[in-house]
Amino acid sequence: MKKFLMAAATGTLASVLITTQVAAPLLAQESTKTTNVYQQLDLFGDIFERIRAQYVEEVDEGDLIEAAINGMLTSLDPHSSYLSPEDAEGMKVQTSGEFGGLGIEVTQEEGFVKVVSPIDGTPADEAGVESGDFITHVDGESLLGLTLDEAVEMMRGPVGSEIVITVAREGEDEPLEISIIRDTIKLTAVRSRVEGTSVVLRVTTFNRQTSPNLASGIKEQIEEAGGMDKVNGFILDLRNNPGGLLTEAIAVSDAFLESGEIVSTRGRNPEDGERYNATAGDLTGGKPIVVLINGGSASASEIVAGALQDHRRAIVVGTKSFGKGSVQTVMPLRGEGAMRLTTARYYTPSGRSIQALGVSPDIVVEQPRRKPDAETEEEQTKFEARTEADLRGSLNNDSLTEDEIEQIKKDQEKALAAAKLREEDYQLAYAIDILKGLEALGPESK
Repeated sequence: MKKFLMAAATGTLASVLITTQVAAPLLAQESTKTTNVYQQLDLFGDIFERIRAQYVEEVDEGDLIEAAINGMLTSLDPHSSYLSPEDAEGMKVQTSGEFGGLGIEVTQEEGFVKVVSPIDGTPADEAGVESGDFITHVDGESLLGLTLDEAVEMMRGPVGSEIVITVAREGEDEPLEISIIRDTIKLTAVRSRVEGTSVVLRVTTFNRQTSPNLASGIKEQIEEAGGMDKVNGFILDLRNNPGGLLTEAIAVSDAFLESGEIVSTRGRNPEDGERYNATAGDLTGGKPIVVLINGGSASASEIVAGALQDHRRAIVVGTKSFGKGSVQTVMPLRGEGAMRLTTARYYTPSGRSIQALGVSPDIVVEQPRRKPDAETEEEQTKFEARTEADLRGSLNNDSLTEDEIEQIKKDQEKALAAAKLREEDYQLAYAIDILKGLEALGPESK
């Protein structure tokens, strides 16, 4: 018994000794790290004091500290930044759906300001700014070397004032100068309409209005079409939608799903991960869905497209999306400012991250550039060519009733309208054709 106790005690002592031997180097490393951090902070203090005392002009100490904080955050990734009290308030206003500006979502790519997307119906959209444009100058002043927030600040100004931006665009040999009149941006989160027997839901942003607007839009258009049995499917248009609130992306996805995971987020620590699941209730009654995306579809748009694609609930059509697969948390700070910090990556239901890769459409459909007016007129002339019915004295069709002939004429008018839509929006016309094809194949195809 004494031998056993001695062995047990020896084992315990040995384990203590081993633990101490392993922990000692770790504690030394941690101590070294802490010392290095304090040395770096001392270095920061030295530089701050020298700038304050010896810079050629007097400096604002508060501005220096803000610049240092912002530099620390922007060094992490393009989406982390410091928000001054004014910027923090502006973000609250923007997510509520109304703010002043040009109406473009921008990011920074290798030091250049890149347009993620213009927002529908805004001054930038109407002036011809396109997704993928690089803004190089504002009113003749170069943006090179500025932070994203500094560049955005240069583009802000009073409502009604004019701004001239210079953009570099793929396919153009020379930079383009675009004049824009600043205006109050009132975002209509969802626009809905019926095209033939298809309901088109154009989602422009993900703010607090989006999910309620979507639900009411679906209901209104089903009534407009004459009931759900008159609708052959839904088109969810997420093109040039720069994203917005994660909660709204989840709510929009949930509107089309009965069950299953919508998105998951994973932060630095595994225990901080979150999973968001759909609840019962598909607002479209299980009808076919086509989702339209392009290079201007980012963040929340990609969550929705990825969720519906992974669940095989929708056919995704268009071009590869932007590829922003990270989550930002806005944290209030003392002095009414805030910090926007990237805290997690998000993953689609199949577990894939779209960070830097984007969502790949099931069917790749490029949007052709608009034809010059001369070509458009030539195409129009082809549609308006004379037919047998236009010839004087031509024979009547004796195999059909007047009602049948009238129905054929109506069908021909619909076909011409569809052809016109292909000229105006080829990707949307393609989506409508997919729903027509599914309808023609019958319920088994759905």
